[in-house]
Amino acid sequence: MKLRLLTVGKGSTPWADTAVDDYGKRLRRFGGIEERTLKPEPFRGDVEAVRAAEADRILGAIGPRDRLVCLDERGEAPDTDAFAELLREGLEEGGGALVFAIGGPYGHGPAVRAQAWRVVRLSALVLNHQIARVVLYEQLYRAMTLLRGGSYHH
Repeated sequence: MKLRLLTVGKGSTPWADTAVDDYGKRLRRFGGIEERTLKPEPFRGDVEAVRAAEADRILGAIGPRDRLVCLDERGEAPDTDAFAELLREGLEEGGGALVFAIGGPYGHGPAVRAQAWRVVRLSALVLNHQIARVVLYEQLYRAMTLLRGGSYHH
């Protein structure tokens, strides 16, 4: 099974892109990660309409055998070991890709959380999307080294 990341919209934060590129290179030894950026819905005065449209885009990018992990501040808050176990379970027991989703500026619509295999928060703080991306990549790398007995974790 492979790792994928879906993000709604693309920021222009060079330092975040540099960090993600670094961890992306490190993740290659574990099979890598594929990232896809989805078009954000223009805001026309209705936040729920934006969330619903972006949810449709996210769910449309998920294959029938994929496992979706919705990154959302309302999700469970795993520690490093629990996140590594989530990763192990998703990679070994799924049939398609393990897909992580970062929503747009207004977050995920309820349809994404309802369809998700797991809903996870990366922090008790609300993170902007570029920081969430960096944290996710670093935690994926940390979890993979933990699962494979590497030395990065400690």
